[in-house]
Amino acid sequence: MATLVFTAVGTALGGPLGGALGSLIGSQVDQAVFGSNRQGSRLKELALTTSSYGTAIPRHFGRMRVAGSIIWASDLVESSEATGGSKGAPSTQTYSYSASFAVALSSSPVHDIGRIWADGTLLRGAAGDLKVGGTFRFYRGGGDNTIDPLIASAEGAACPAFRGLSYCVFENLQLADFGNRIPALNFELIGKDGTPLRLASLIGPLPDTIHTLTILPGLSGFSCEGGSLLNLLSTCDALYPLSCNVDGTGLTITSAQNIPPDPPLLPEPAMALDSDSHAPQTGKWHQRKAGSATIPNAIRYYDATRDYQPGVQRADGKAASGRGETLQFPGTLNAQSARDLVNGAAERAGWRSEMMGWRLAELDPTLGPGSIVRVPDQPGYWLIESWEWRDQGIELELRRLPRGPARQAAADGGTVLAPRDRIATPTVLHAFELPWDGIGAATNRNIYAAPSSVSDGWTGAALYTVRDGQLIPLGPSGPRRAIIGKSLTPLGSSSCLRLDPSAQLEIELASADFTLTNATPEMLASGSNRALLGEEVIQFSQAAHLGANHWRLSGLLRGRGGTEARAVDGNPALSPFTLLDHRCIPLDQTEIATQAGTQILALGIADDEPVYASLANAGISLKPLMPVHPRMILQLSGDITFTWSRRARGAWEWRDQVDVPLNEEAESYLLGIGPFASPEQQWSVTLPSITLPADSLSDYSGKPLWVCQQGSFALSAPLLLTILP
Repeated sequence: MATLVFTAVGTALGGPLGGALGSLIGSQVDQAVFGSNRQGSRLKELALTTSSYGTAIPRHFGRMRVAGSIIWASDLVESSEATGGSKGAPSTQTYSYSASFAVALSSSPVHDIGRIWADGTLLRGAAGDLKVGGTFRFYRGGGDNTIDPLIASAEGAACPAFRGLSYCVFENLQLADFGNRIPALNFELIGKDGTPLRLASLIGPLPDTIHTLTILPGLSGFSCEGGSLLNLLSTCDALYPLSCNVDGTGLTITSAQNIPPDPPLLPEPAMALDSDSHAPQTGKWHQRKAGSATIPNAIRYYDATRDYQPGVQRADGKAASGRGETLQFPGTLNAQSARDLVNGAAERAGWRSEMMGWRLAELDPTLGPGSIVRVPDQPGYWLIESWEWRDQGIELELRRLPRGPARQAAADGGTVLAPRDRIATPTVLHAFELPWDGIGAATNRNIYAAPSSVSDGWTGAALYTVRDGQLIPLGPSGPRRAIIGKSLTPLGSSSCLRLDPSAQLEIELASADFTLTNATPEMLASGSNRALLGEEVIQFSQAAHLGANHWRLSGLLRGRGGTEARAVDGNPALSPFTLLDHRCIPLDQTEIATQAGTQILALGIADDEPVYASLANAGISLKPLMPVHPRMILQLSGDITFTWSRRARGAWEWRDQVDVPLNEEAESYLLGIGPFASPEQQWSVTLPSITLPADSLSDYSGKPLWVCQQGSFALSAPLLLTILP
């Protein structure tokens, strides 16, 4: 009201500037006269982790989300790793940083730690798994706290055990995901069990003269930032009405809501002889202060279903007389409990203005503050708030209790966009070399890693290779998983000449969330649905899901990319399967050895040891393709002419009016008679044909005659020209 008056006066006298000054003065007057419309300890909006001398460490009970205070920290540790640099290629130096520090969580014992948030994302999941590299240790805060070995190694004999203080220690926490700095942390504290908190836990430790067994229903966590015991009890009393009684044994705190089955009936009021006493003739007096009560119309609390973010629930019903307020309650509730509590508080506040005085002639030891009684000729129940012994009798001060429980309407805490808690899973790795695709120089090797895992909680792995007994870093894989698995059925031999619609292969993928799709013949011709089975490149046109991670592939094209020799041999069951798509990671060829048996390693956050994979098809990128179309022509002279057709690496398209590119330093072929590994006779030619005298072959009857292309780096697989007669 004062704000409106001063604003109007200021505008009339001083225009817009005077109105602004008047509004400011009026708001100060309103604040002084009416006070704040908020009651209780102010909630914190997900406070950040800090480190300040002299700051009190709060006490936390049950389930809470807290920021904590850093009580010890080391310097940032810098690590560097060089990738590349072999064979004259430039090297890249990668730097990473880690930190070790301790965070105080509560000045009272904490049973366990749940999730940990860092800059709003999950750093530690509910299962206790860290999402980044590092080590985590937690100390409950009991009297038996042990000295942390990391802090002891840095501080020596002066290292405290922080007994009575709940804290945690991060050792070598990797900071790459947080901009190479210690992130803003929040911790989920977990109480000993899931039962509602008791008042004794919040105000303890209690002396022998204070007794309470009061349970706080619906309350799963509470934060005590300090202050007096009176402030704490007042905060609880706003939602959980309390009664205090002092007798010879001490102070007893009970719930003011526990109405007995048959409350005692007060005796008739006693008259007073002194005319100055309250209601001397009737012994009772009644008063109602209409409009003076402050009615709670909302509550702010920590919502357990919204990752402990502050939530608001409003009381039901129309606006009541009196001035409304918002209760600030530093406790963890769900939306339904919060709404029930604020409805109850509003209901009690509406009846709180009805008071009654009652004079008794004698003291009944069973009646005292906190007792619920009935009053003659008055409806409902009444609470004895206080009593006073006077010379004219015992005067009781009674407060009217609500007629029944508050309305329990359904509540909704609202939507929360919580980060997914994905559990990190171990790495599964395939590594292979593919035939050259014709892109880039003919000397390039197409080496790939296909890291994957059984779930999407996998966040990637660091890749390495072994060379000369040393680990050579190849860089990170990234979080994208390759679609890999294994065959469940064998795949027999194939001539690789055409699409086989009847051929089938059953496979098991590494993860149930992997999917495969169908492809038309036109899509197959453009390279769709390529996969590496063992060391053979295949294509499939149909993929049928059999349930879980089992699939049936049909309509197969075999021996693709010059892998006909592997198709002729066939593939046994349990052969590795890898879908060849963008998920496969190309590796730096200059860092990887060329010989068979080369190993690629992966180390992820969930891997206790490095995961090894031998490089399949090692050297196939540089290996020429086997010649095709063998022909034998008998000359009139009796000599025999053998011809064949050349194929070239990377030339997978049939181009009209041009010959197949050579893609080798020179065209050369090696012919031999007998076993390929140990021929009895051999020739080297530069054209795709050779004429041999008939008499020169007579000594090799029944022996195979073969030819292979001599490439710049290797020989192709041999093509059988004939079995000599």
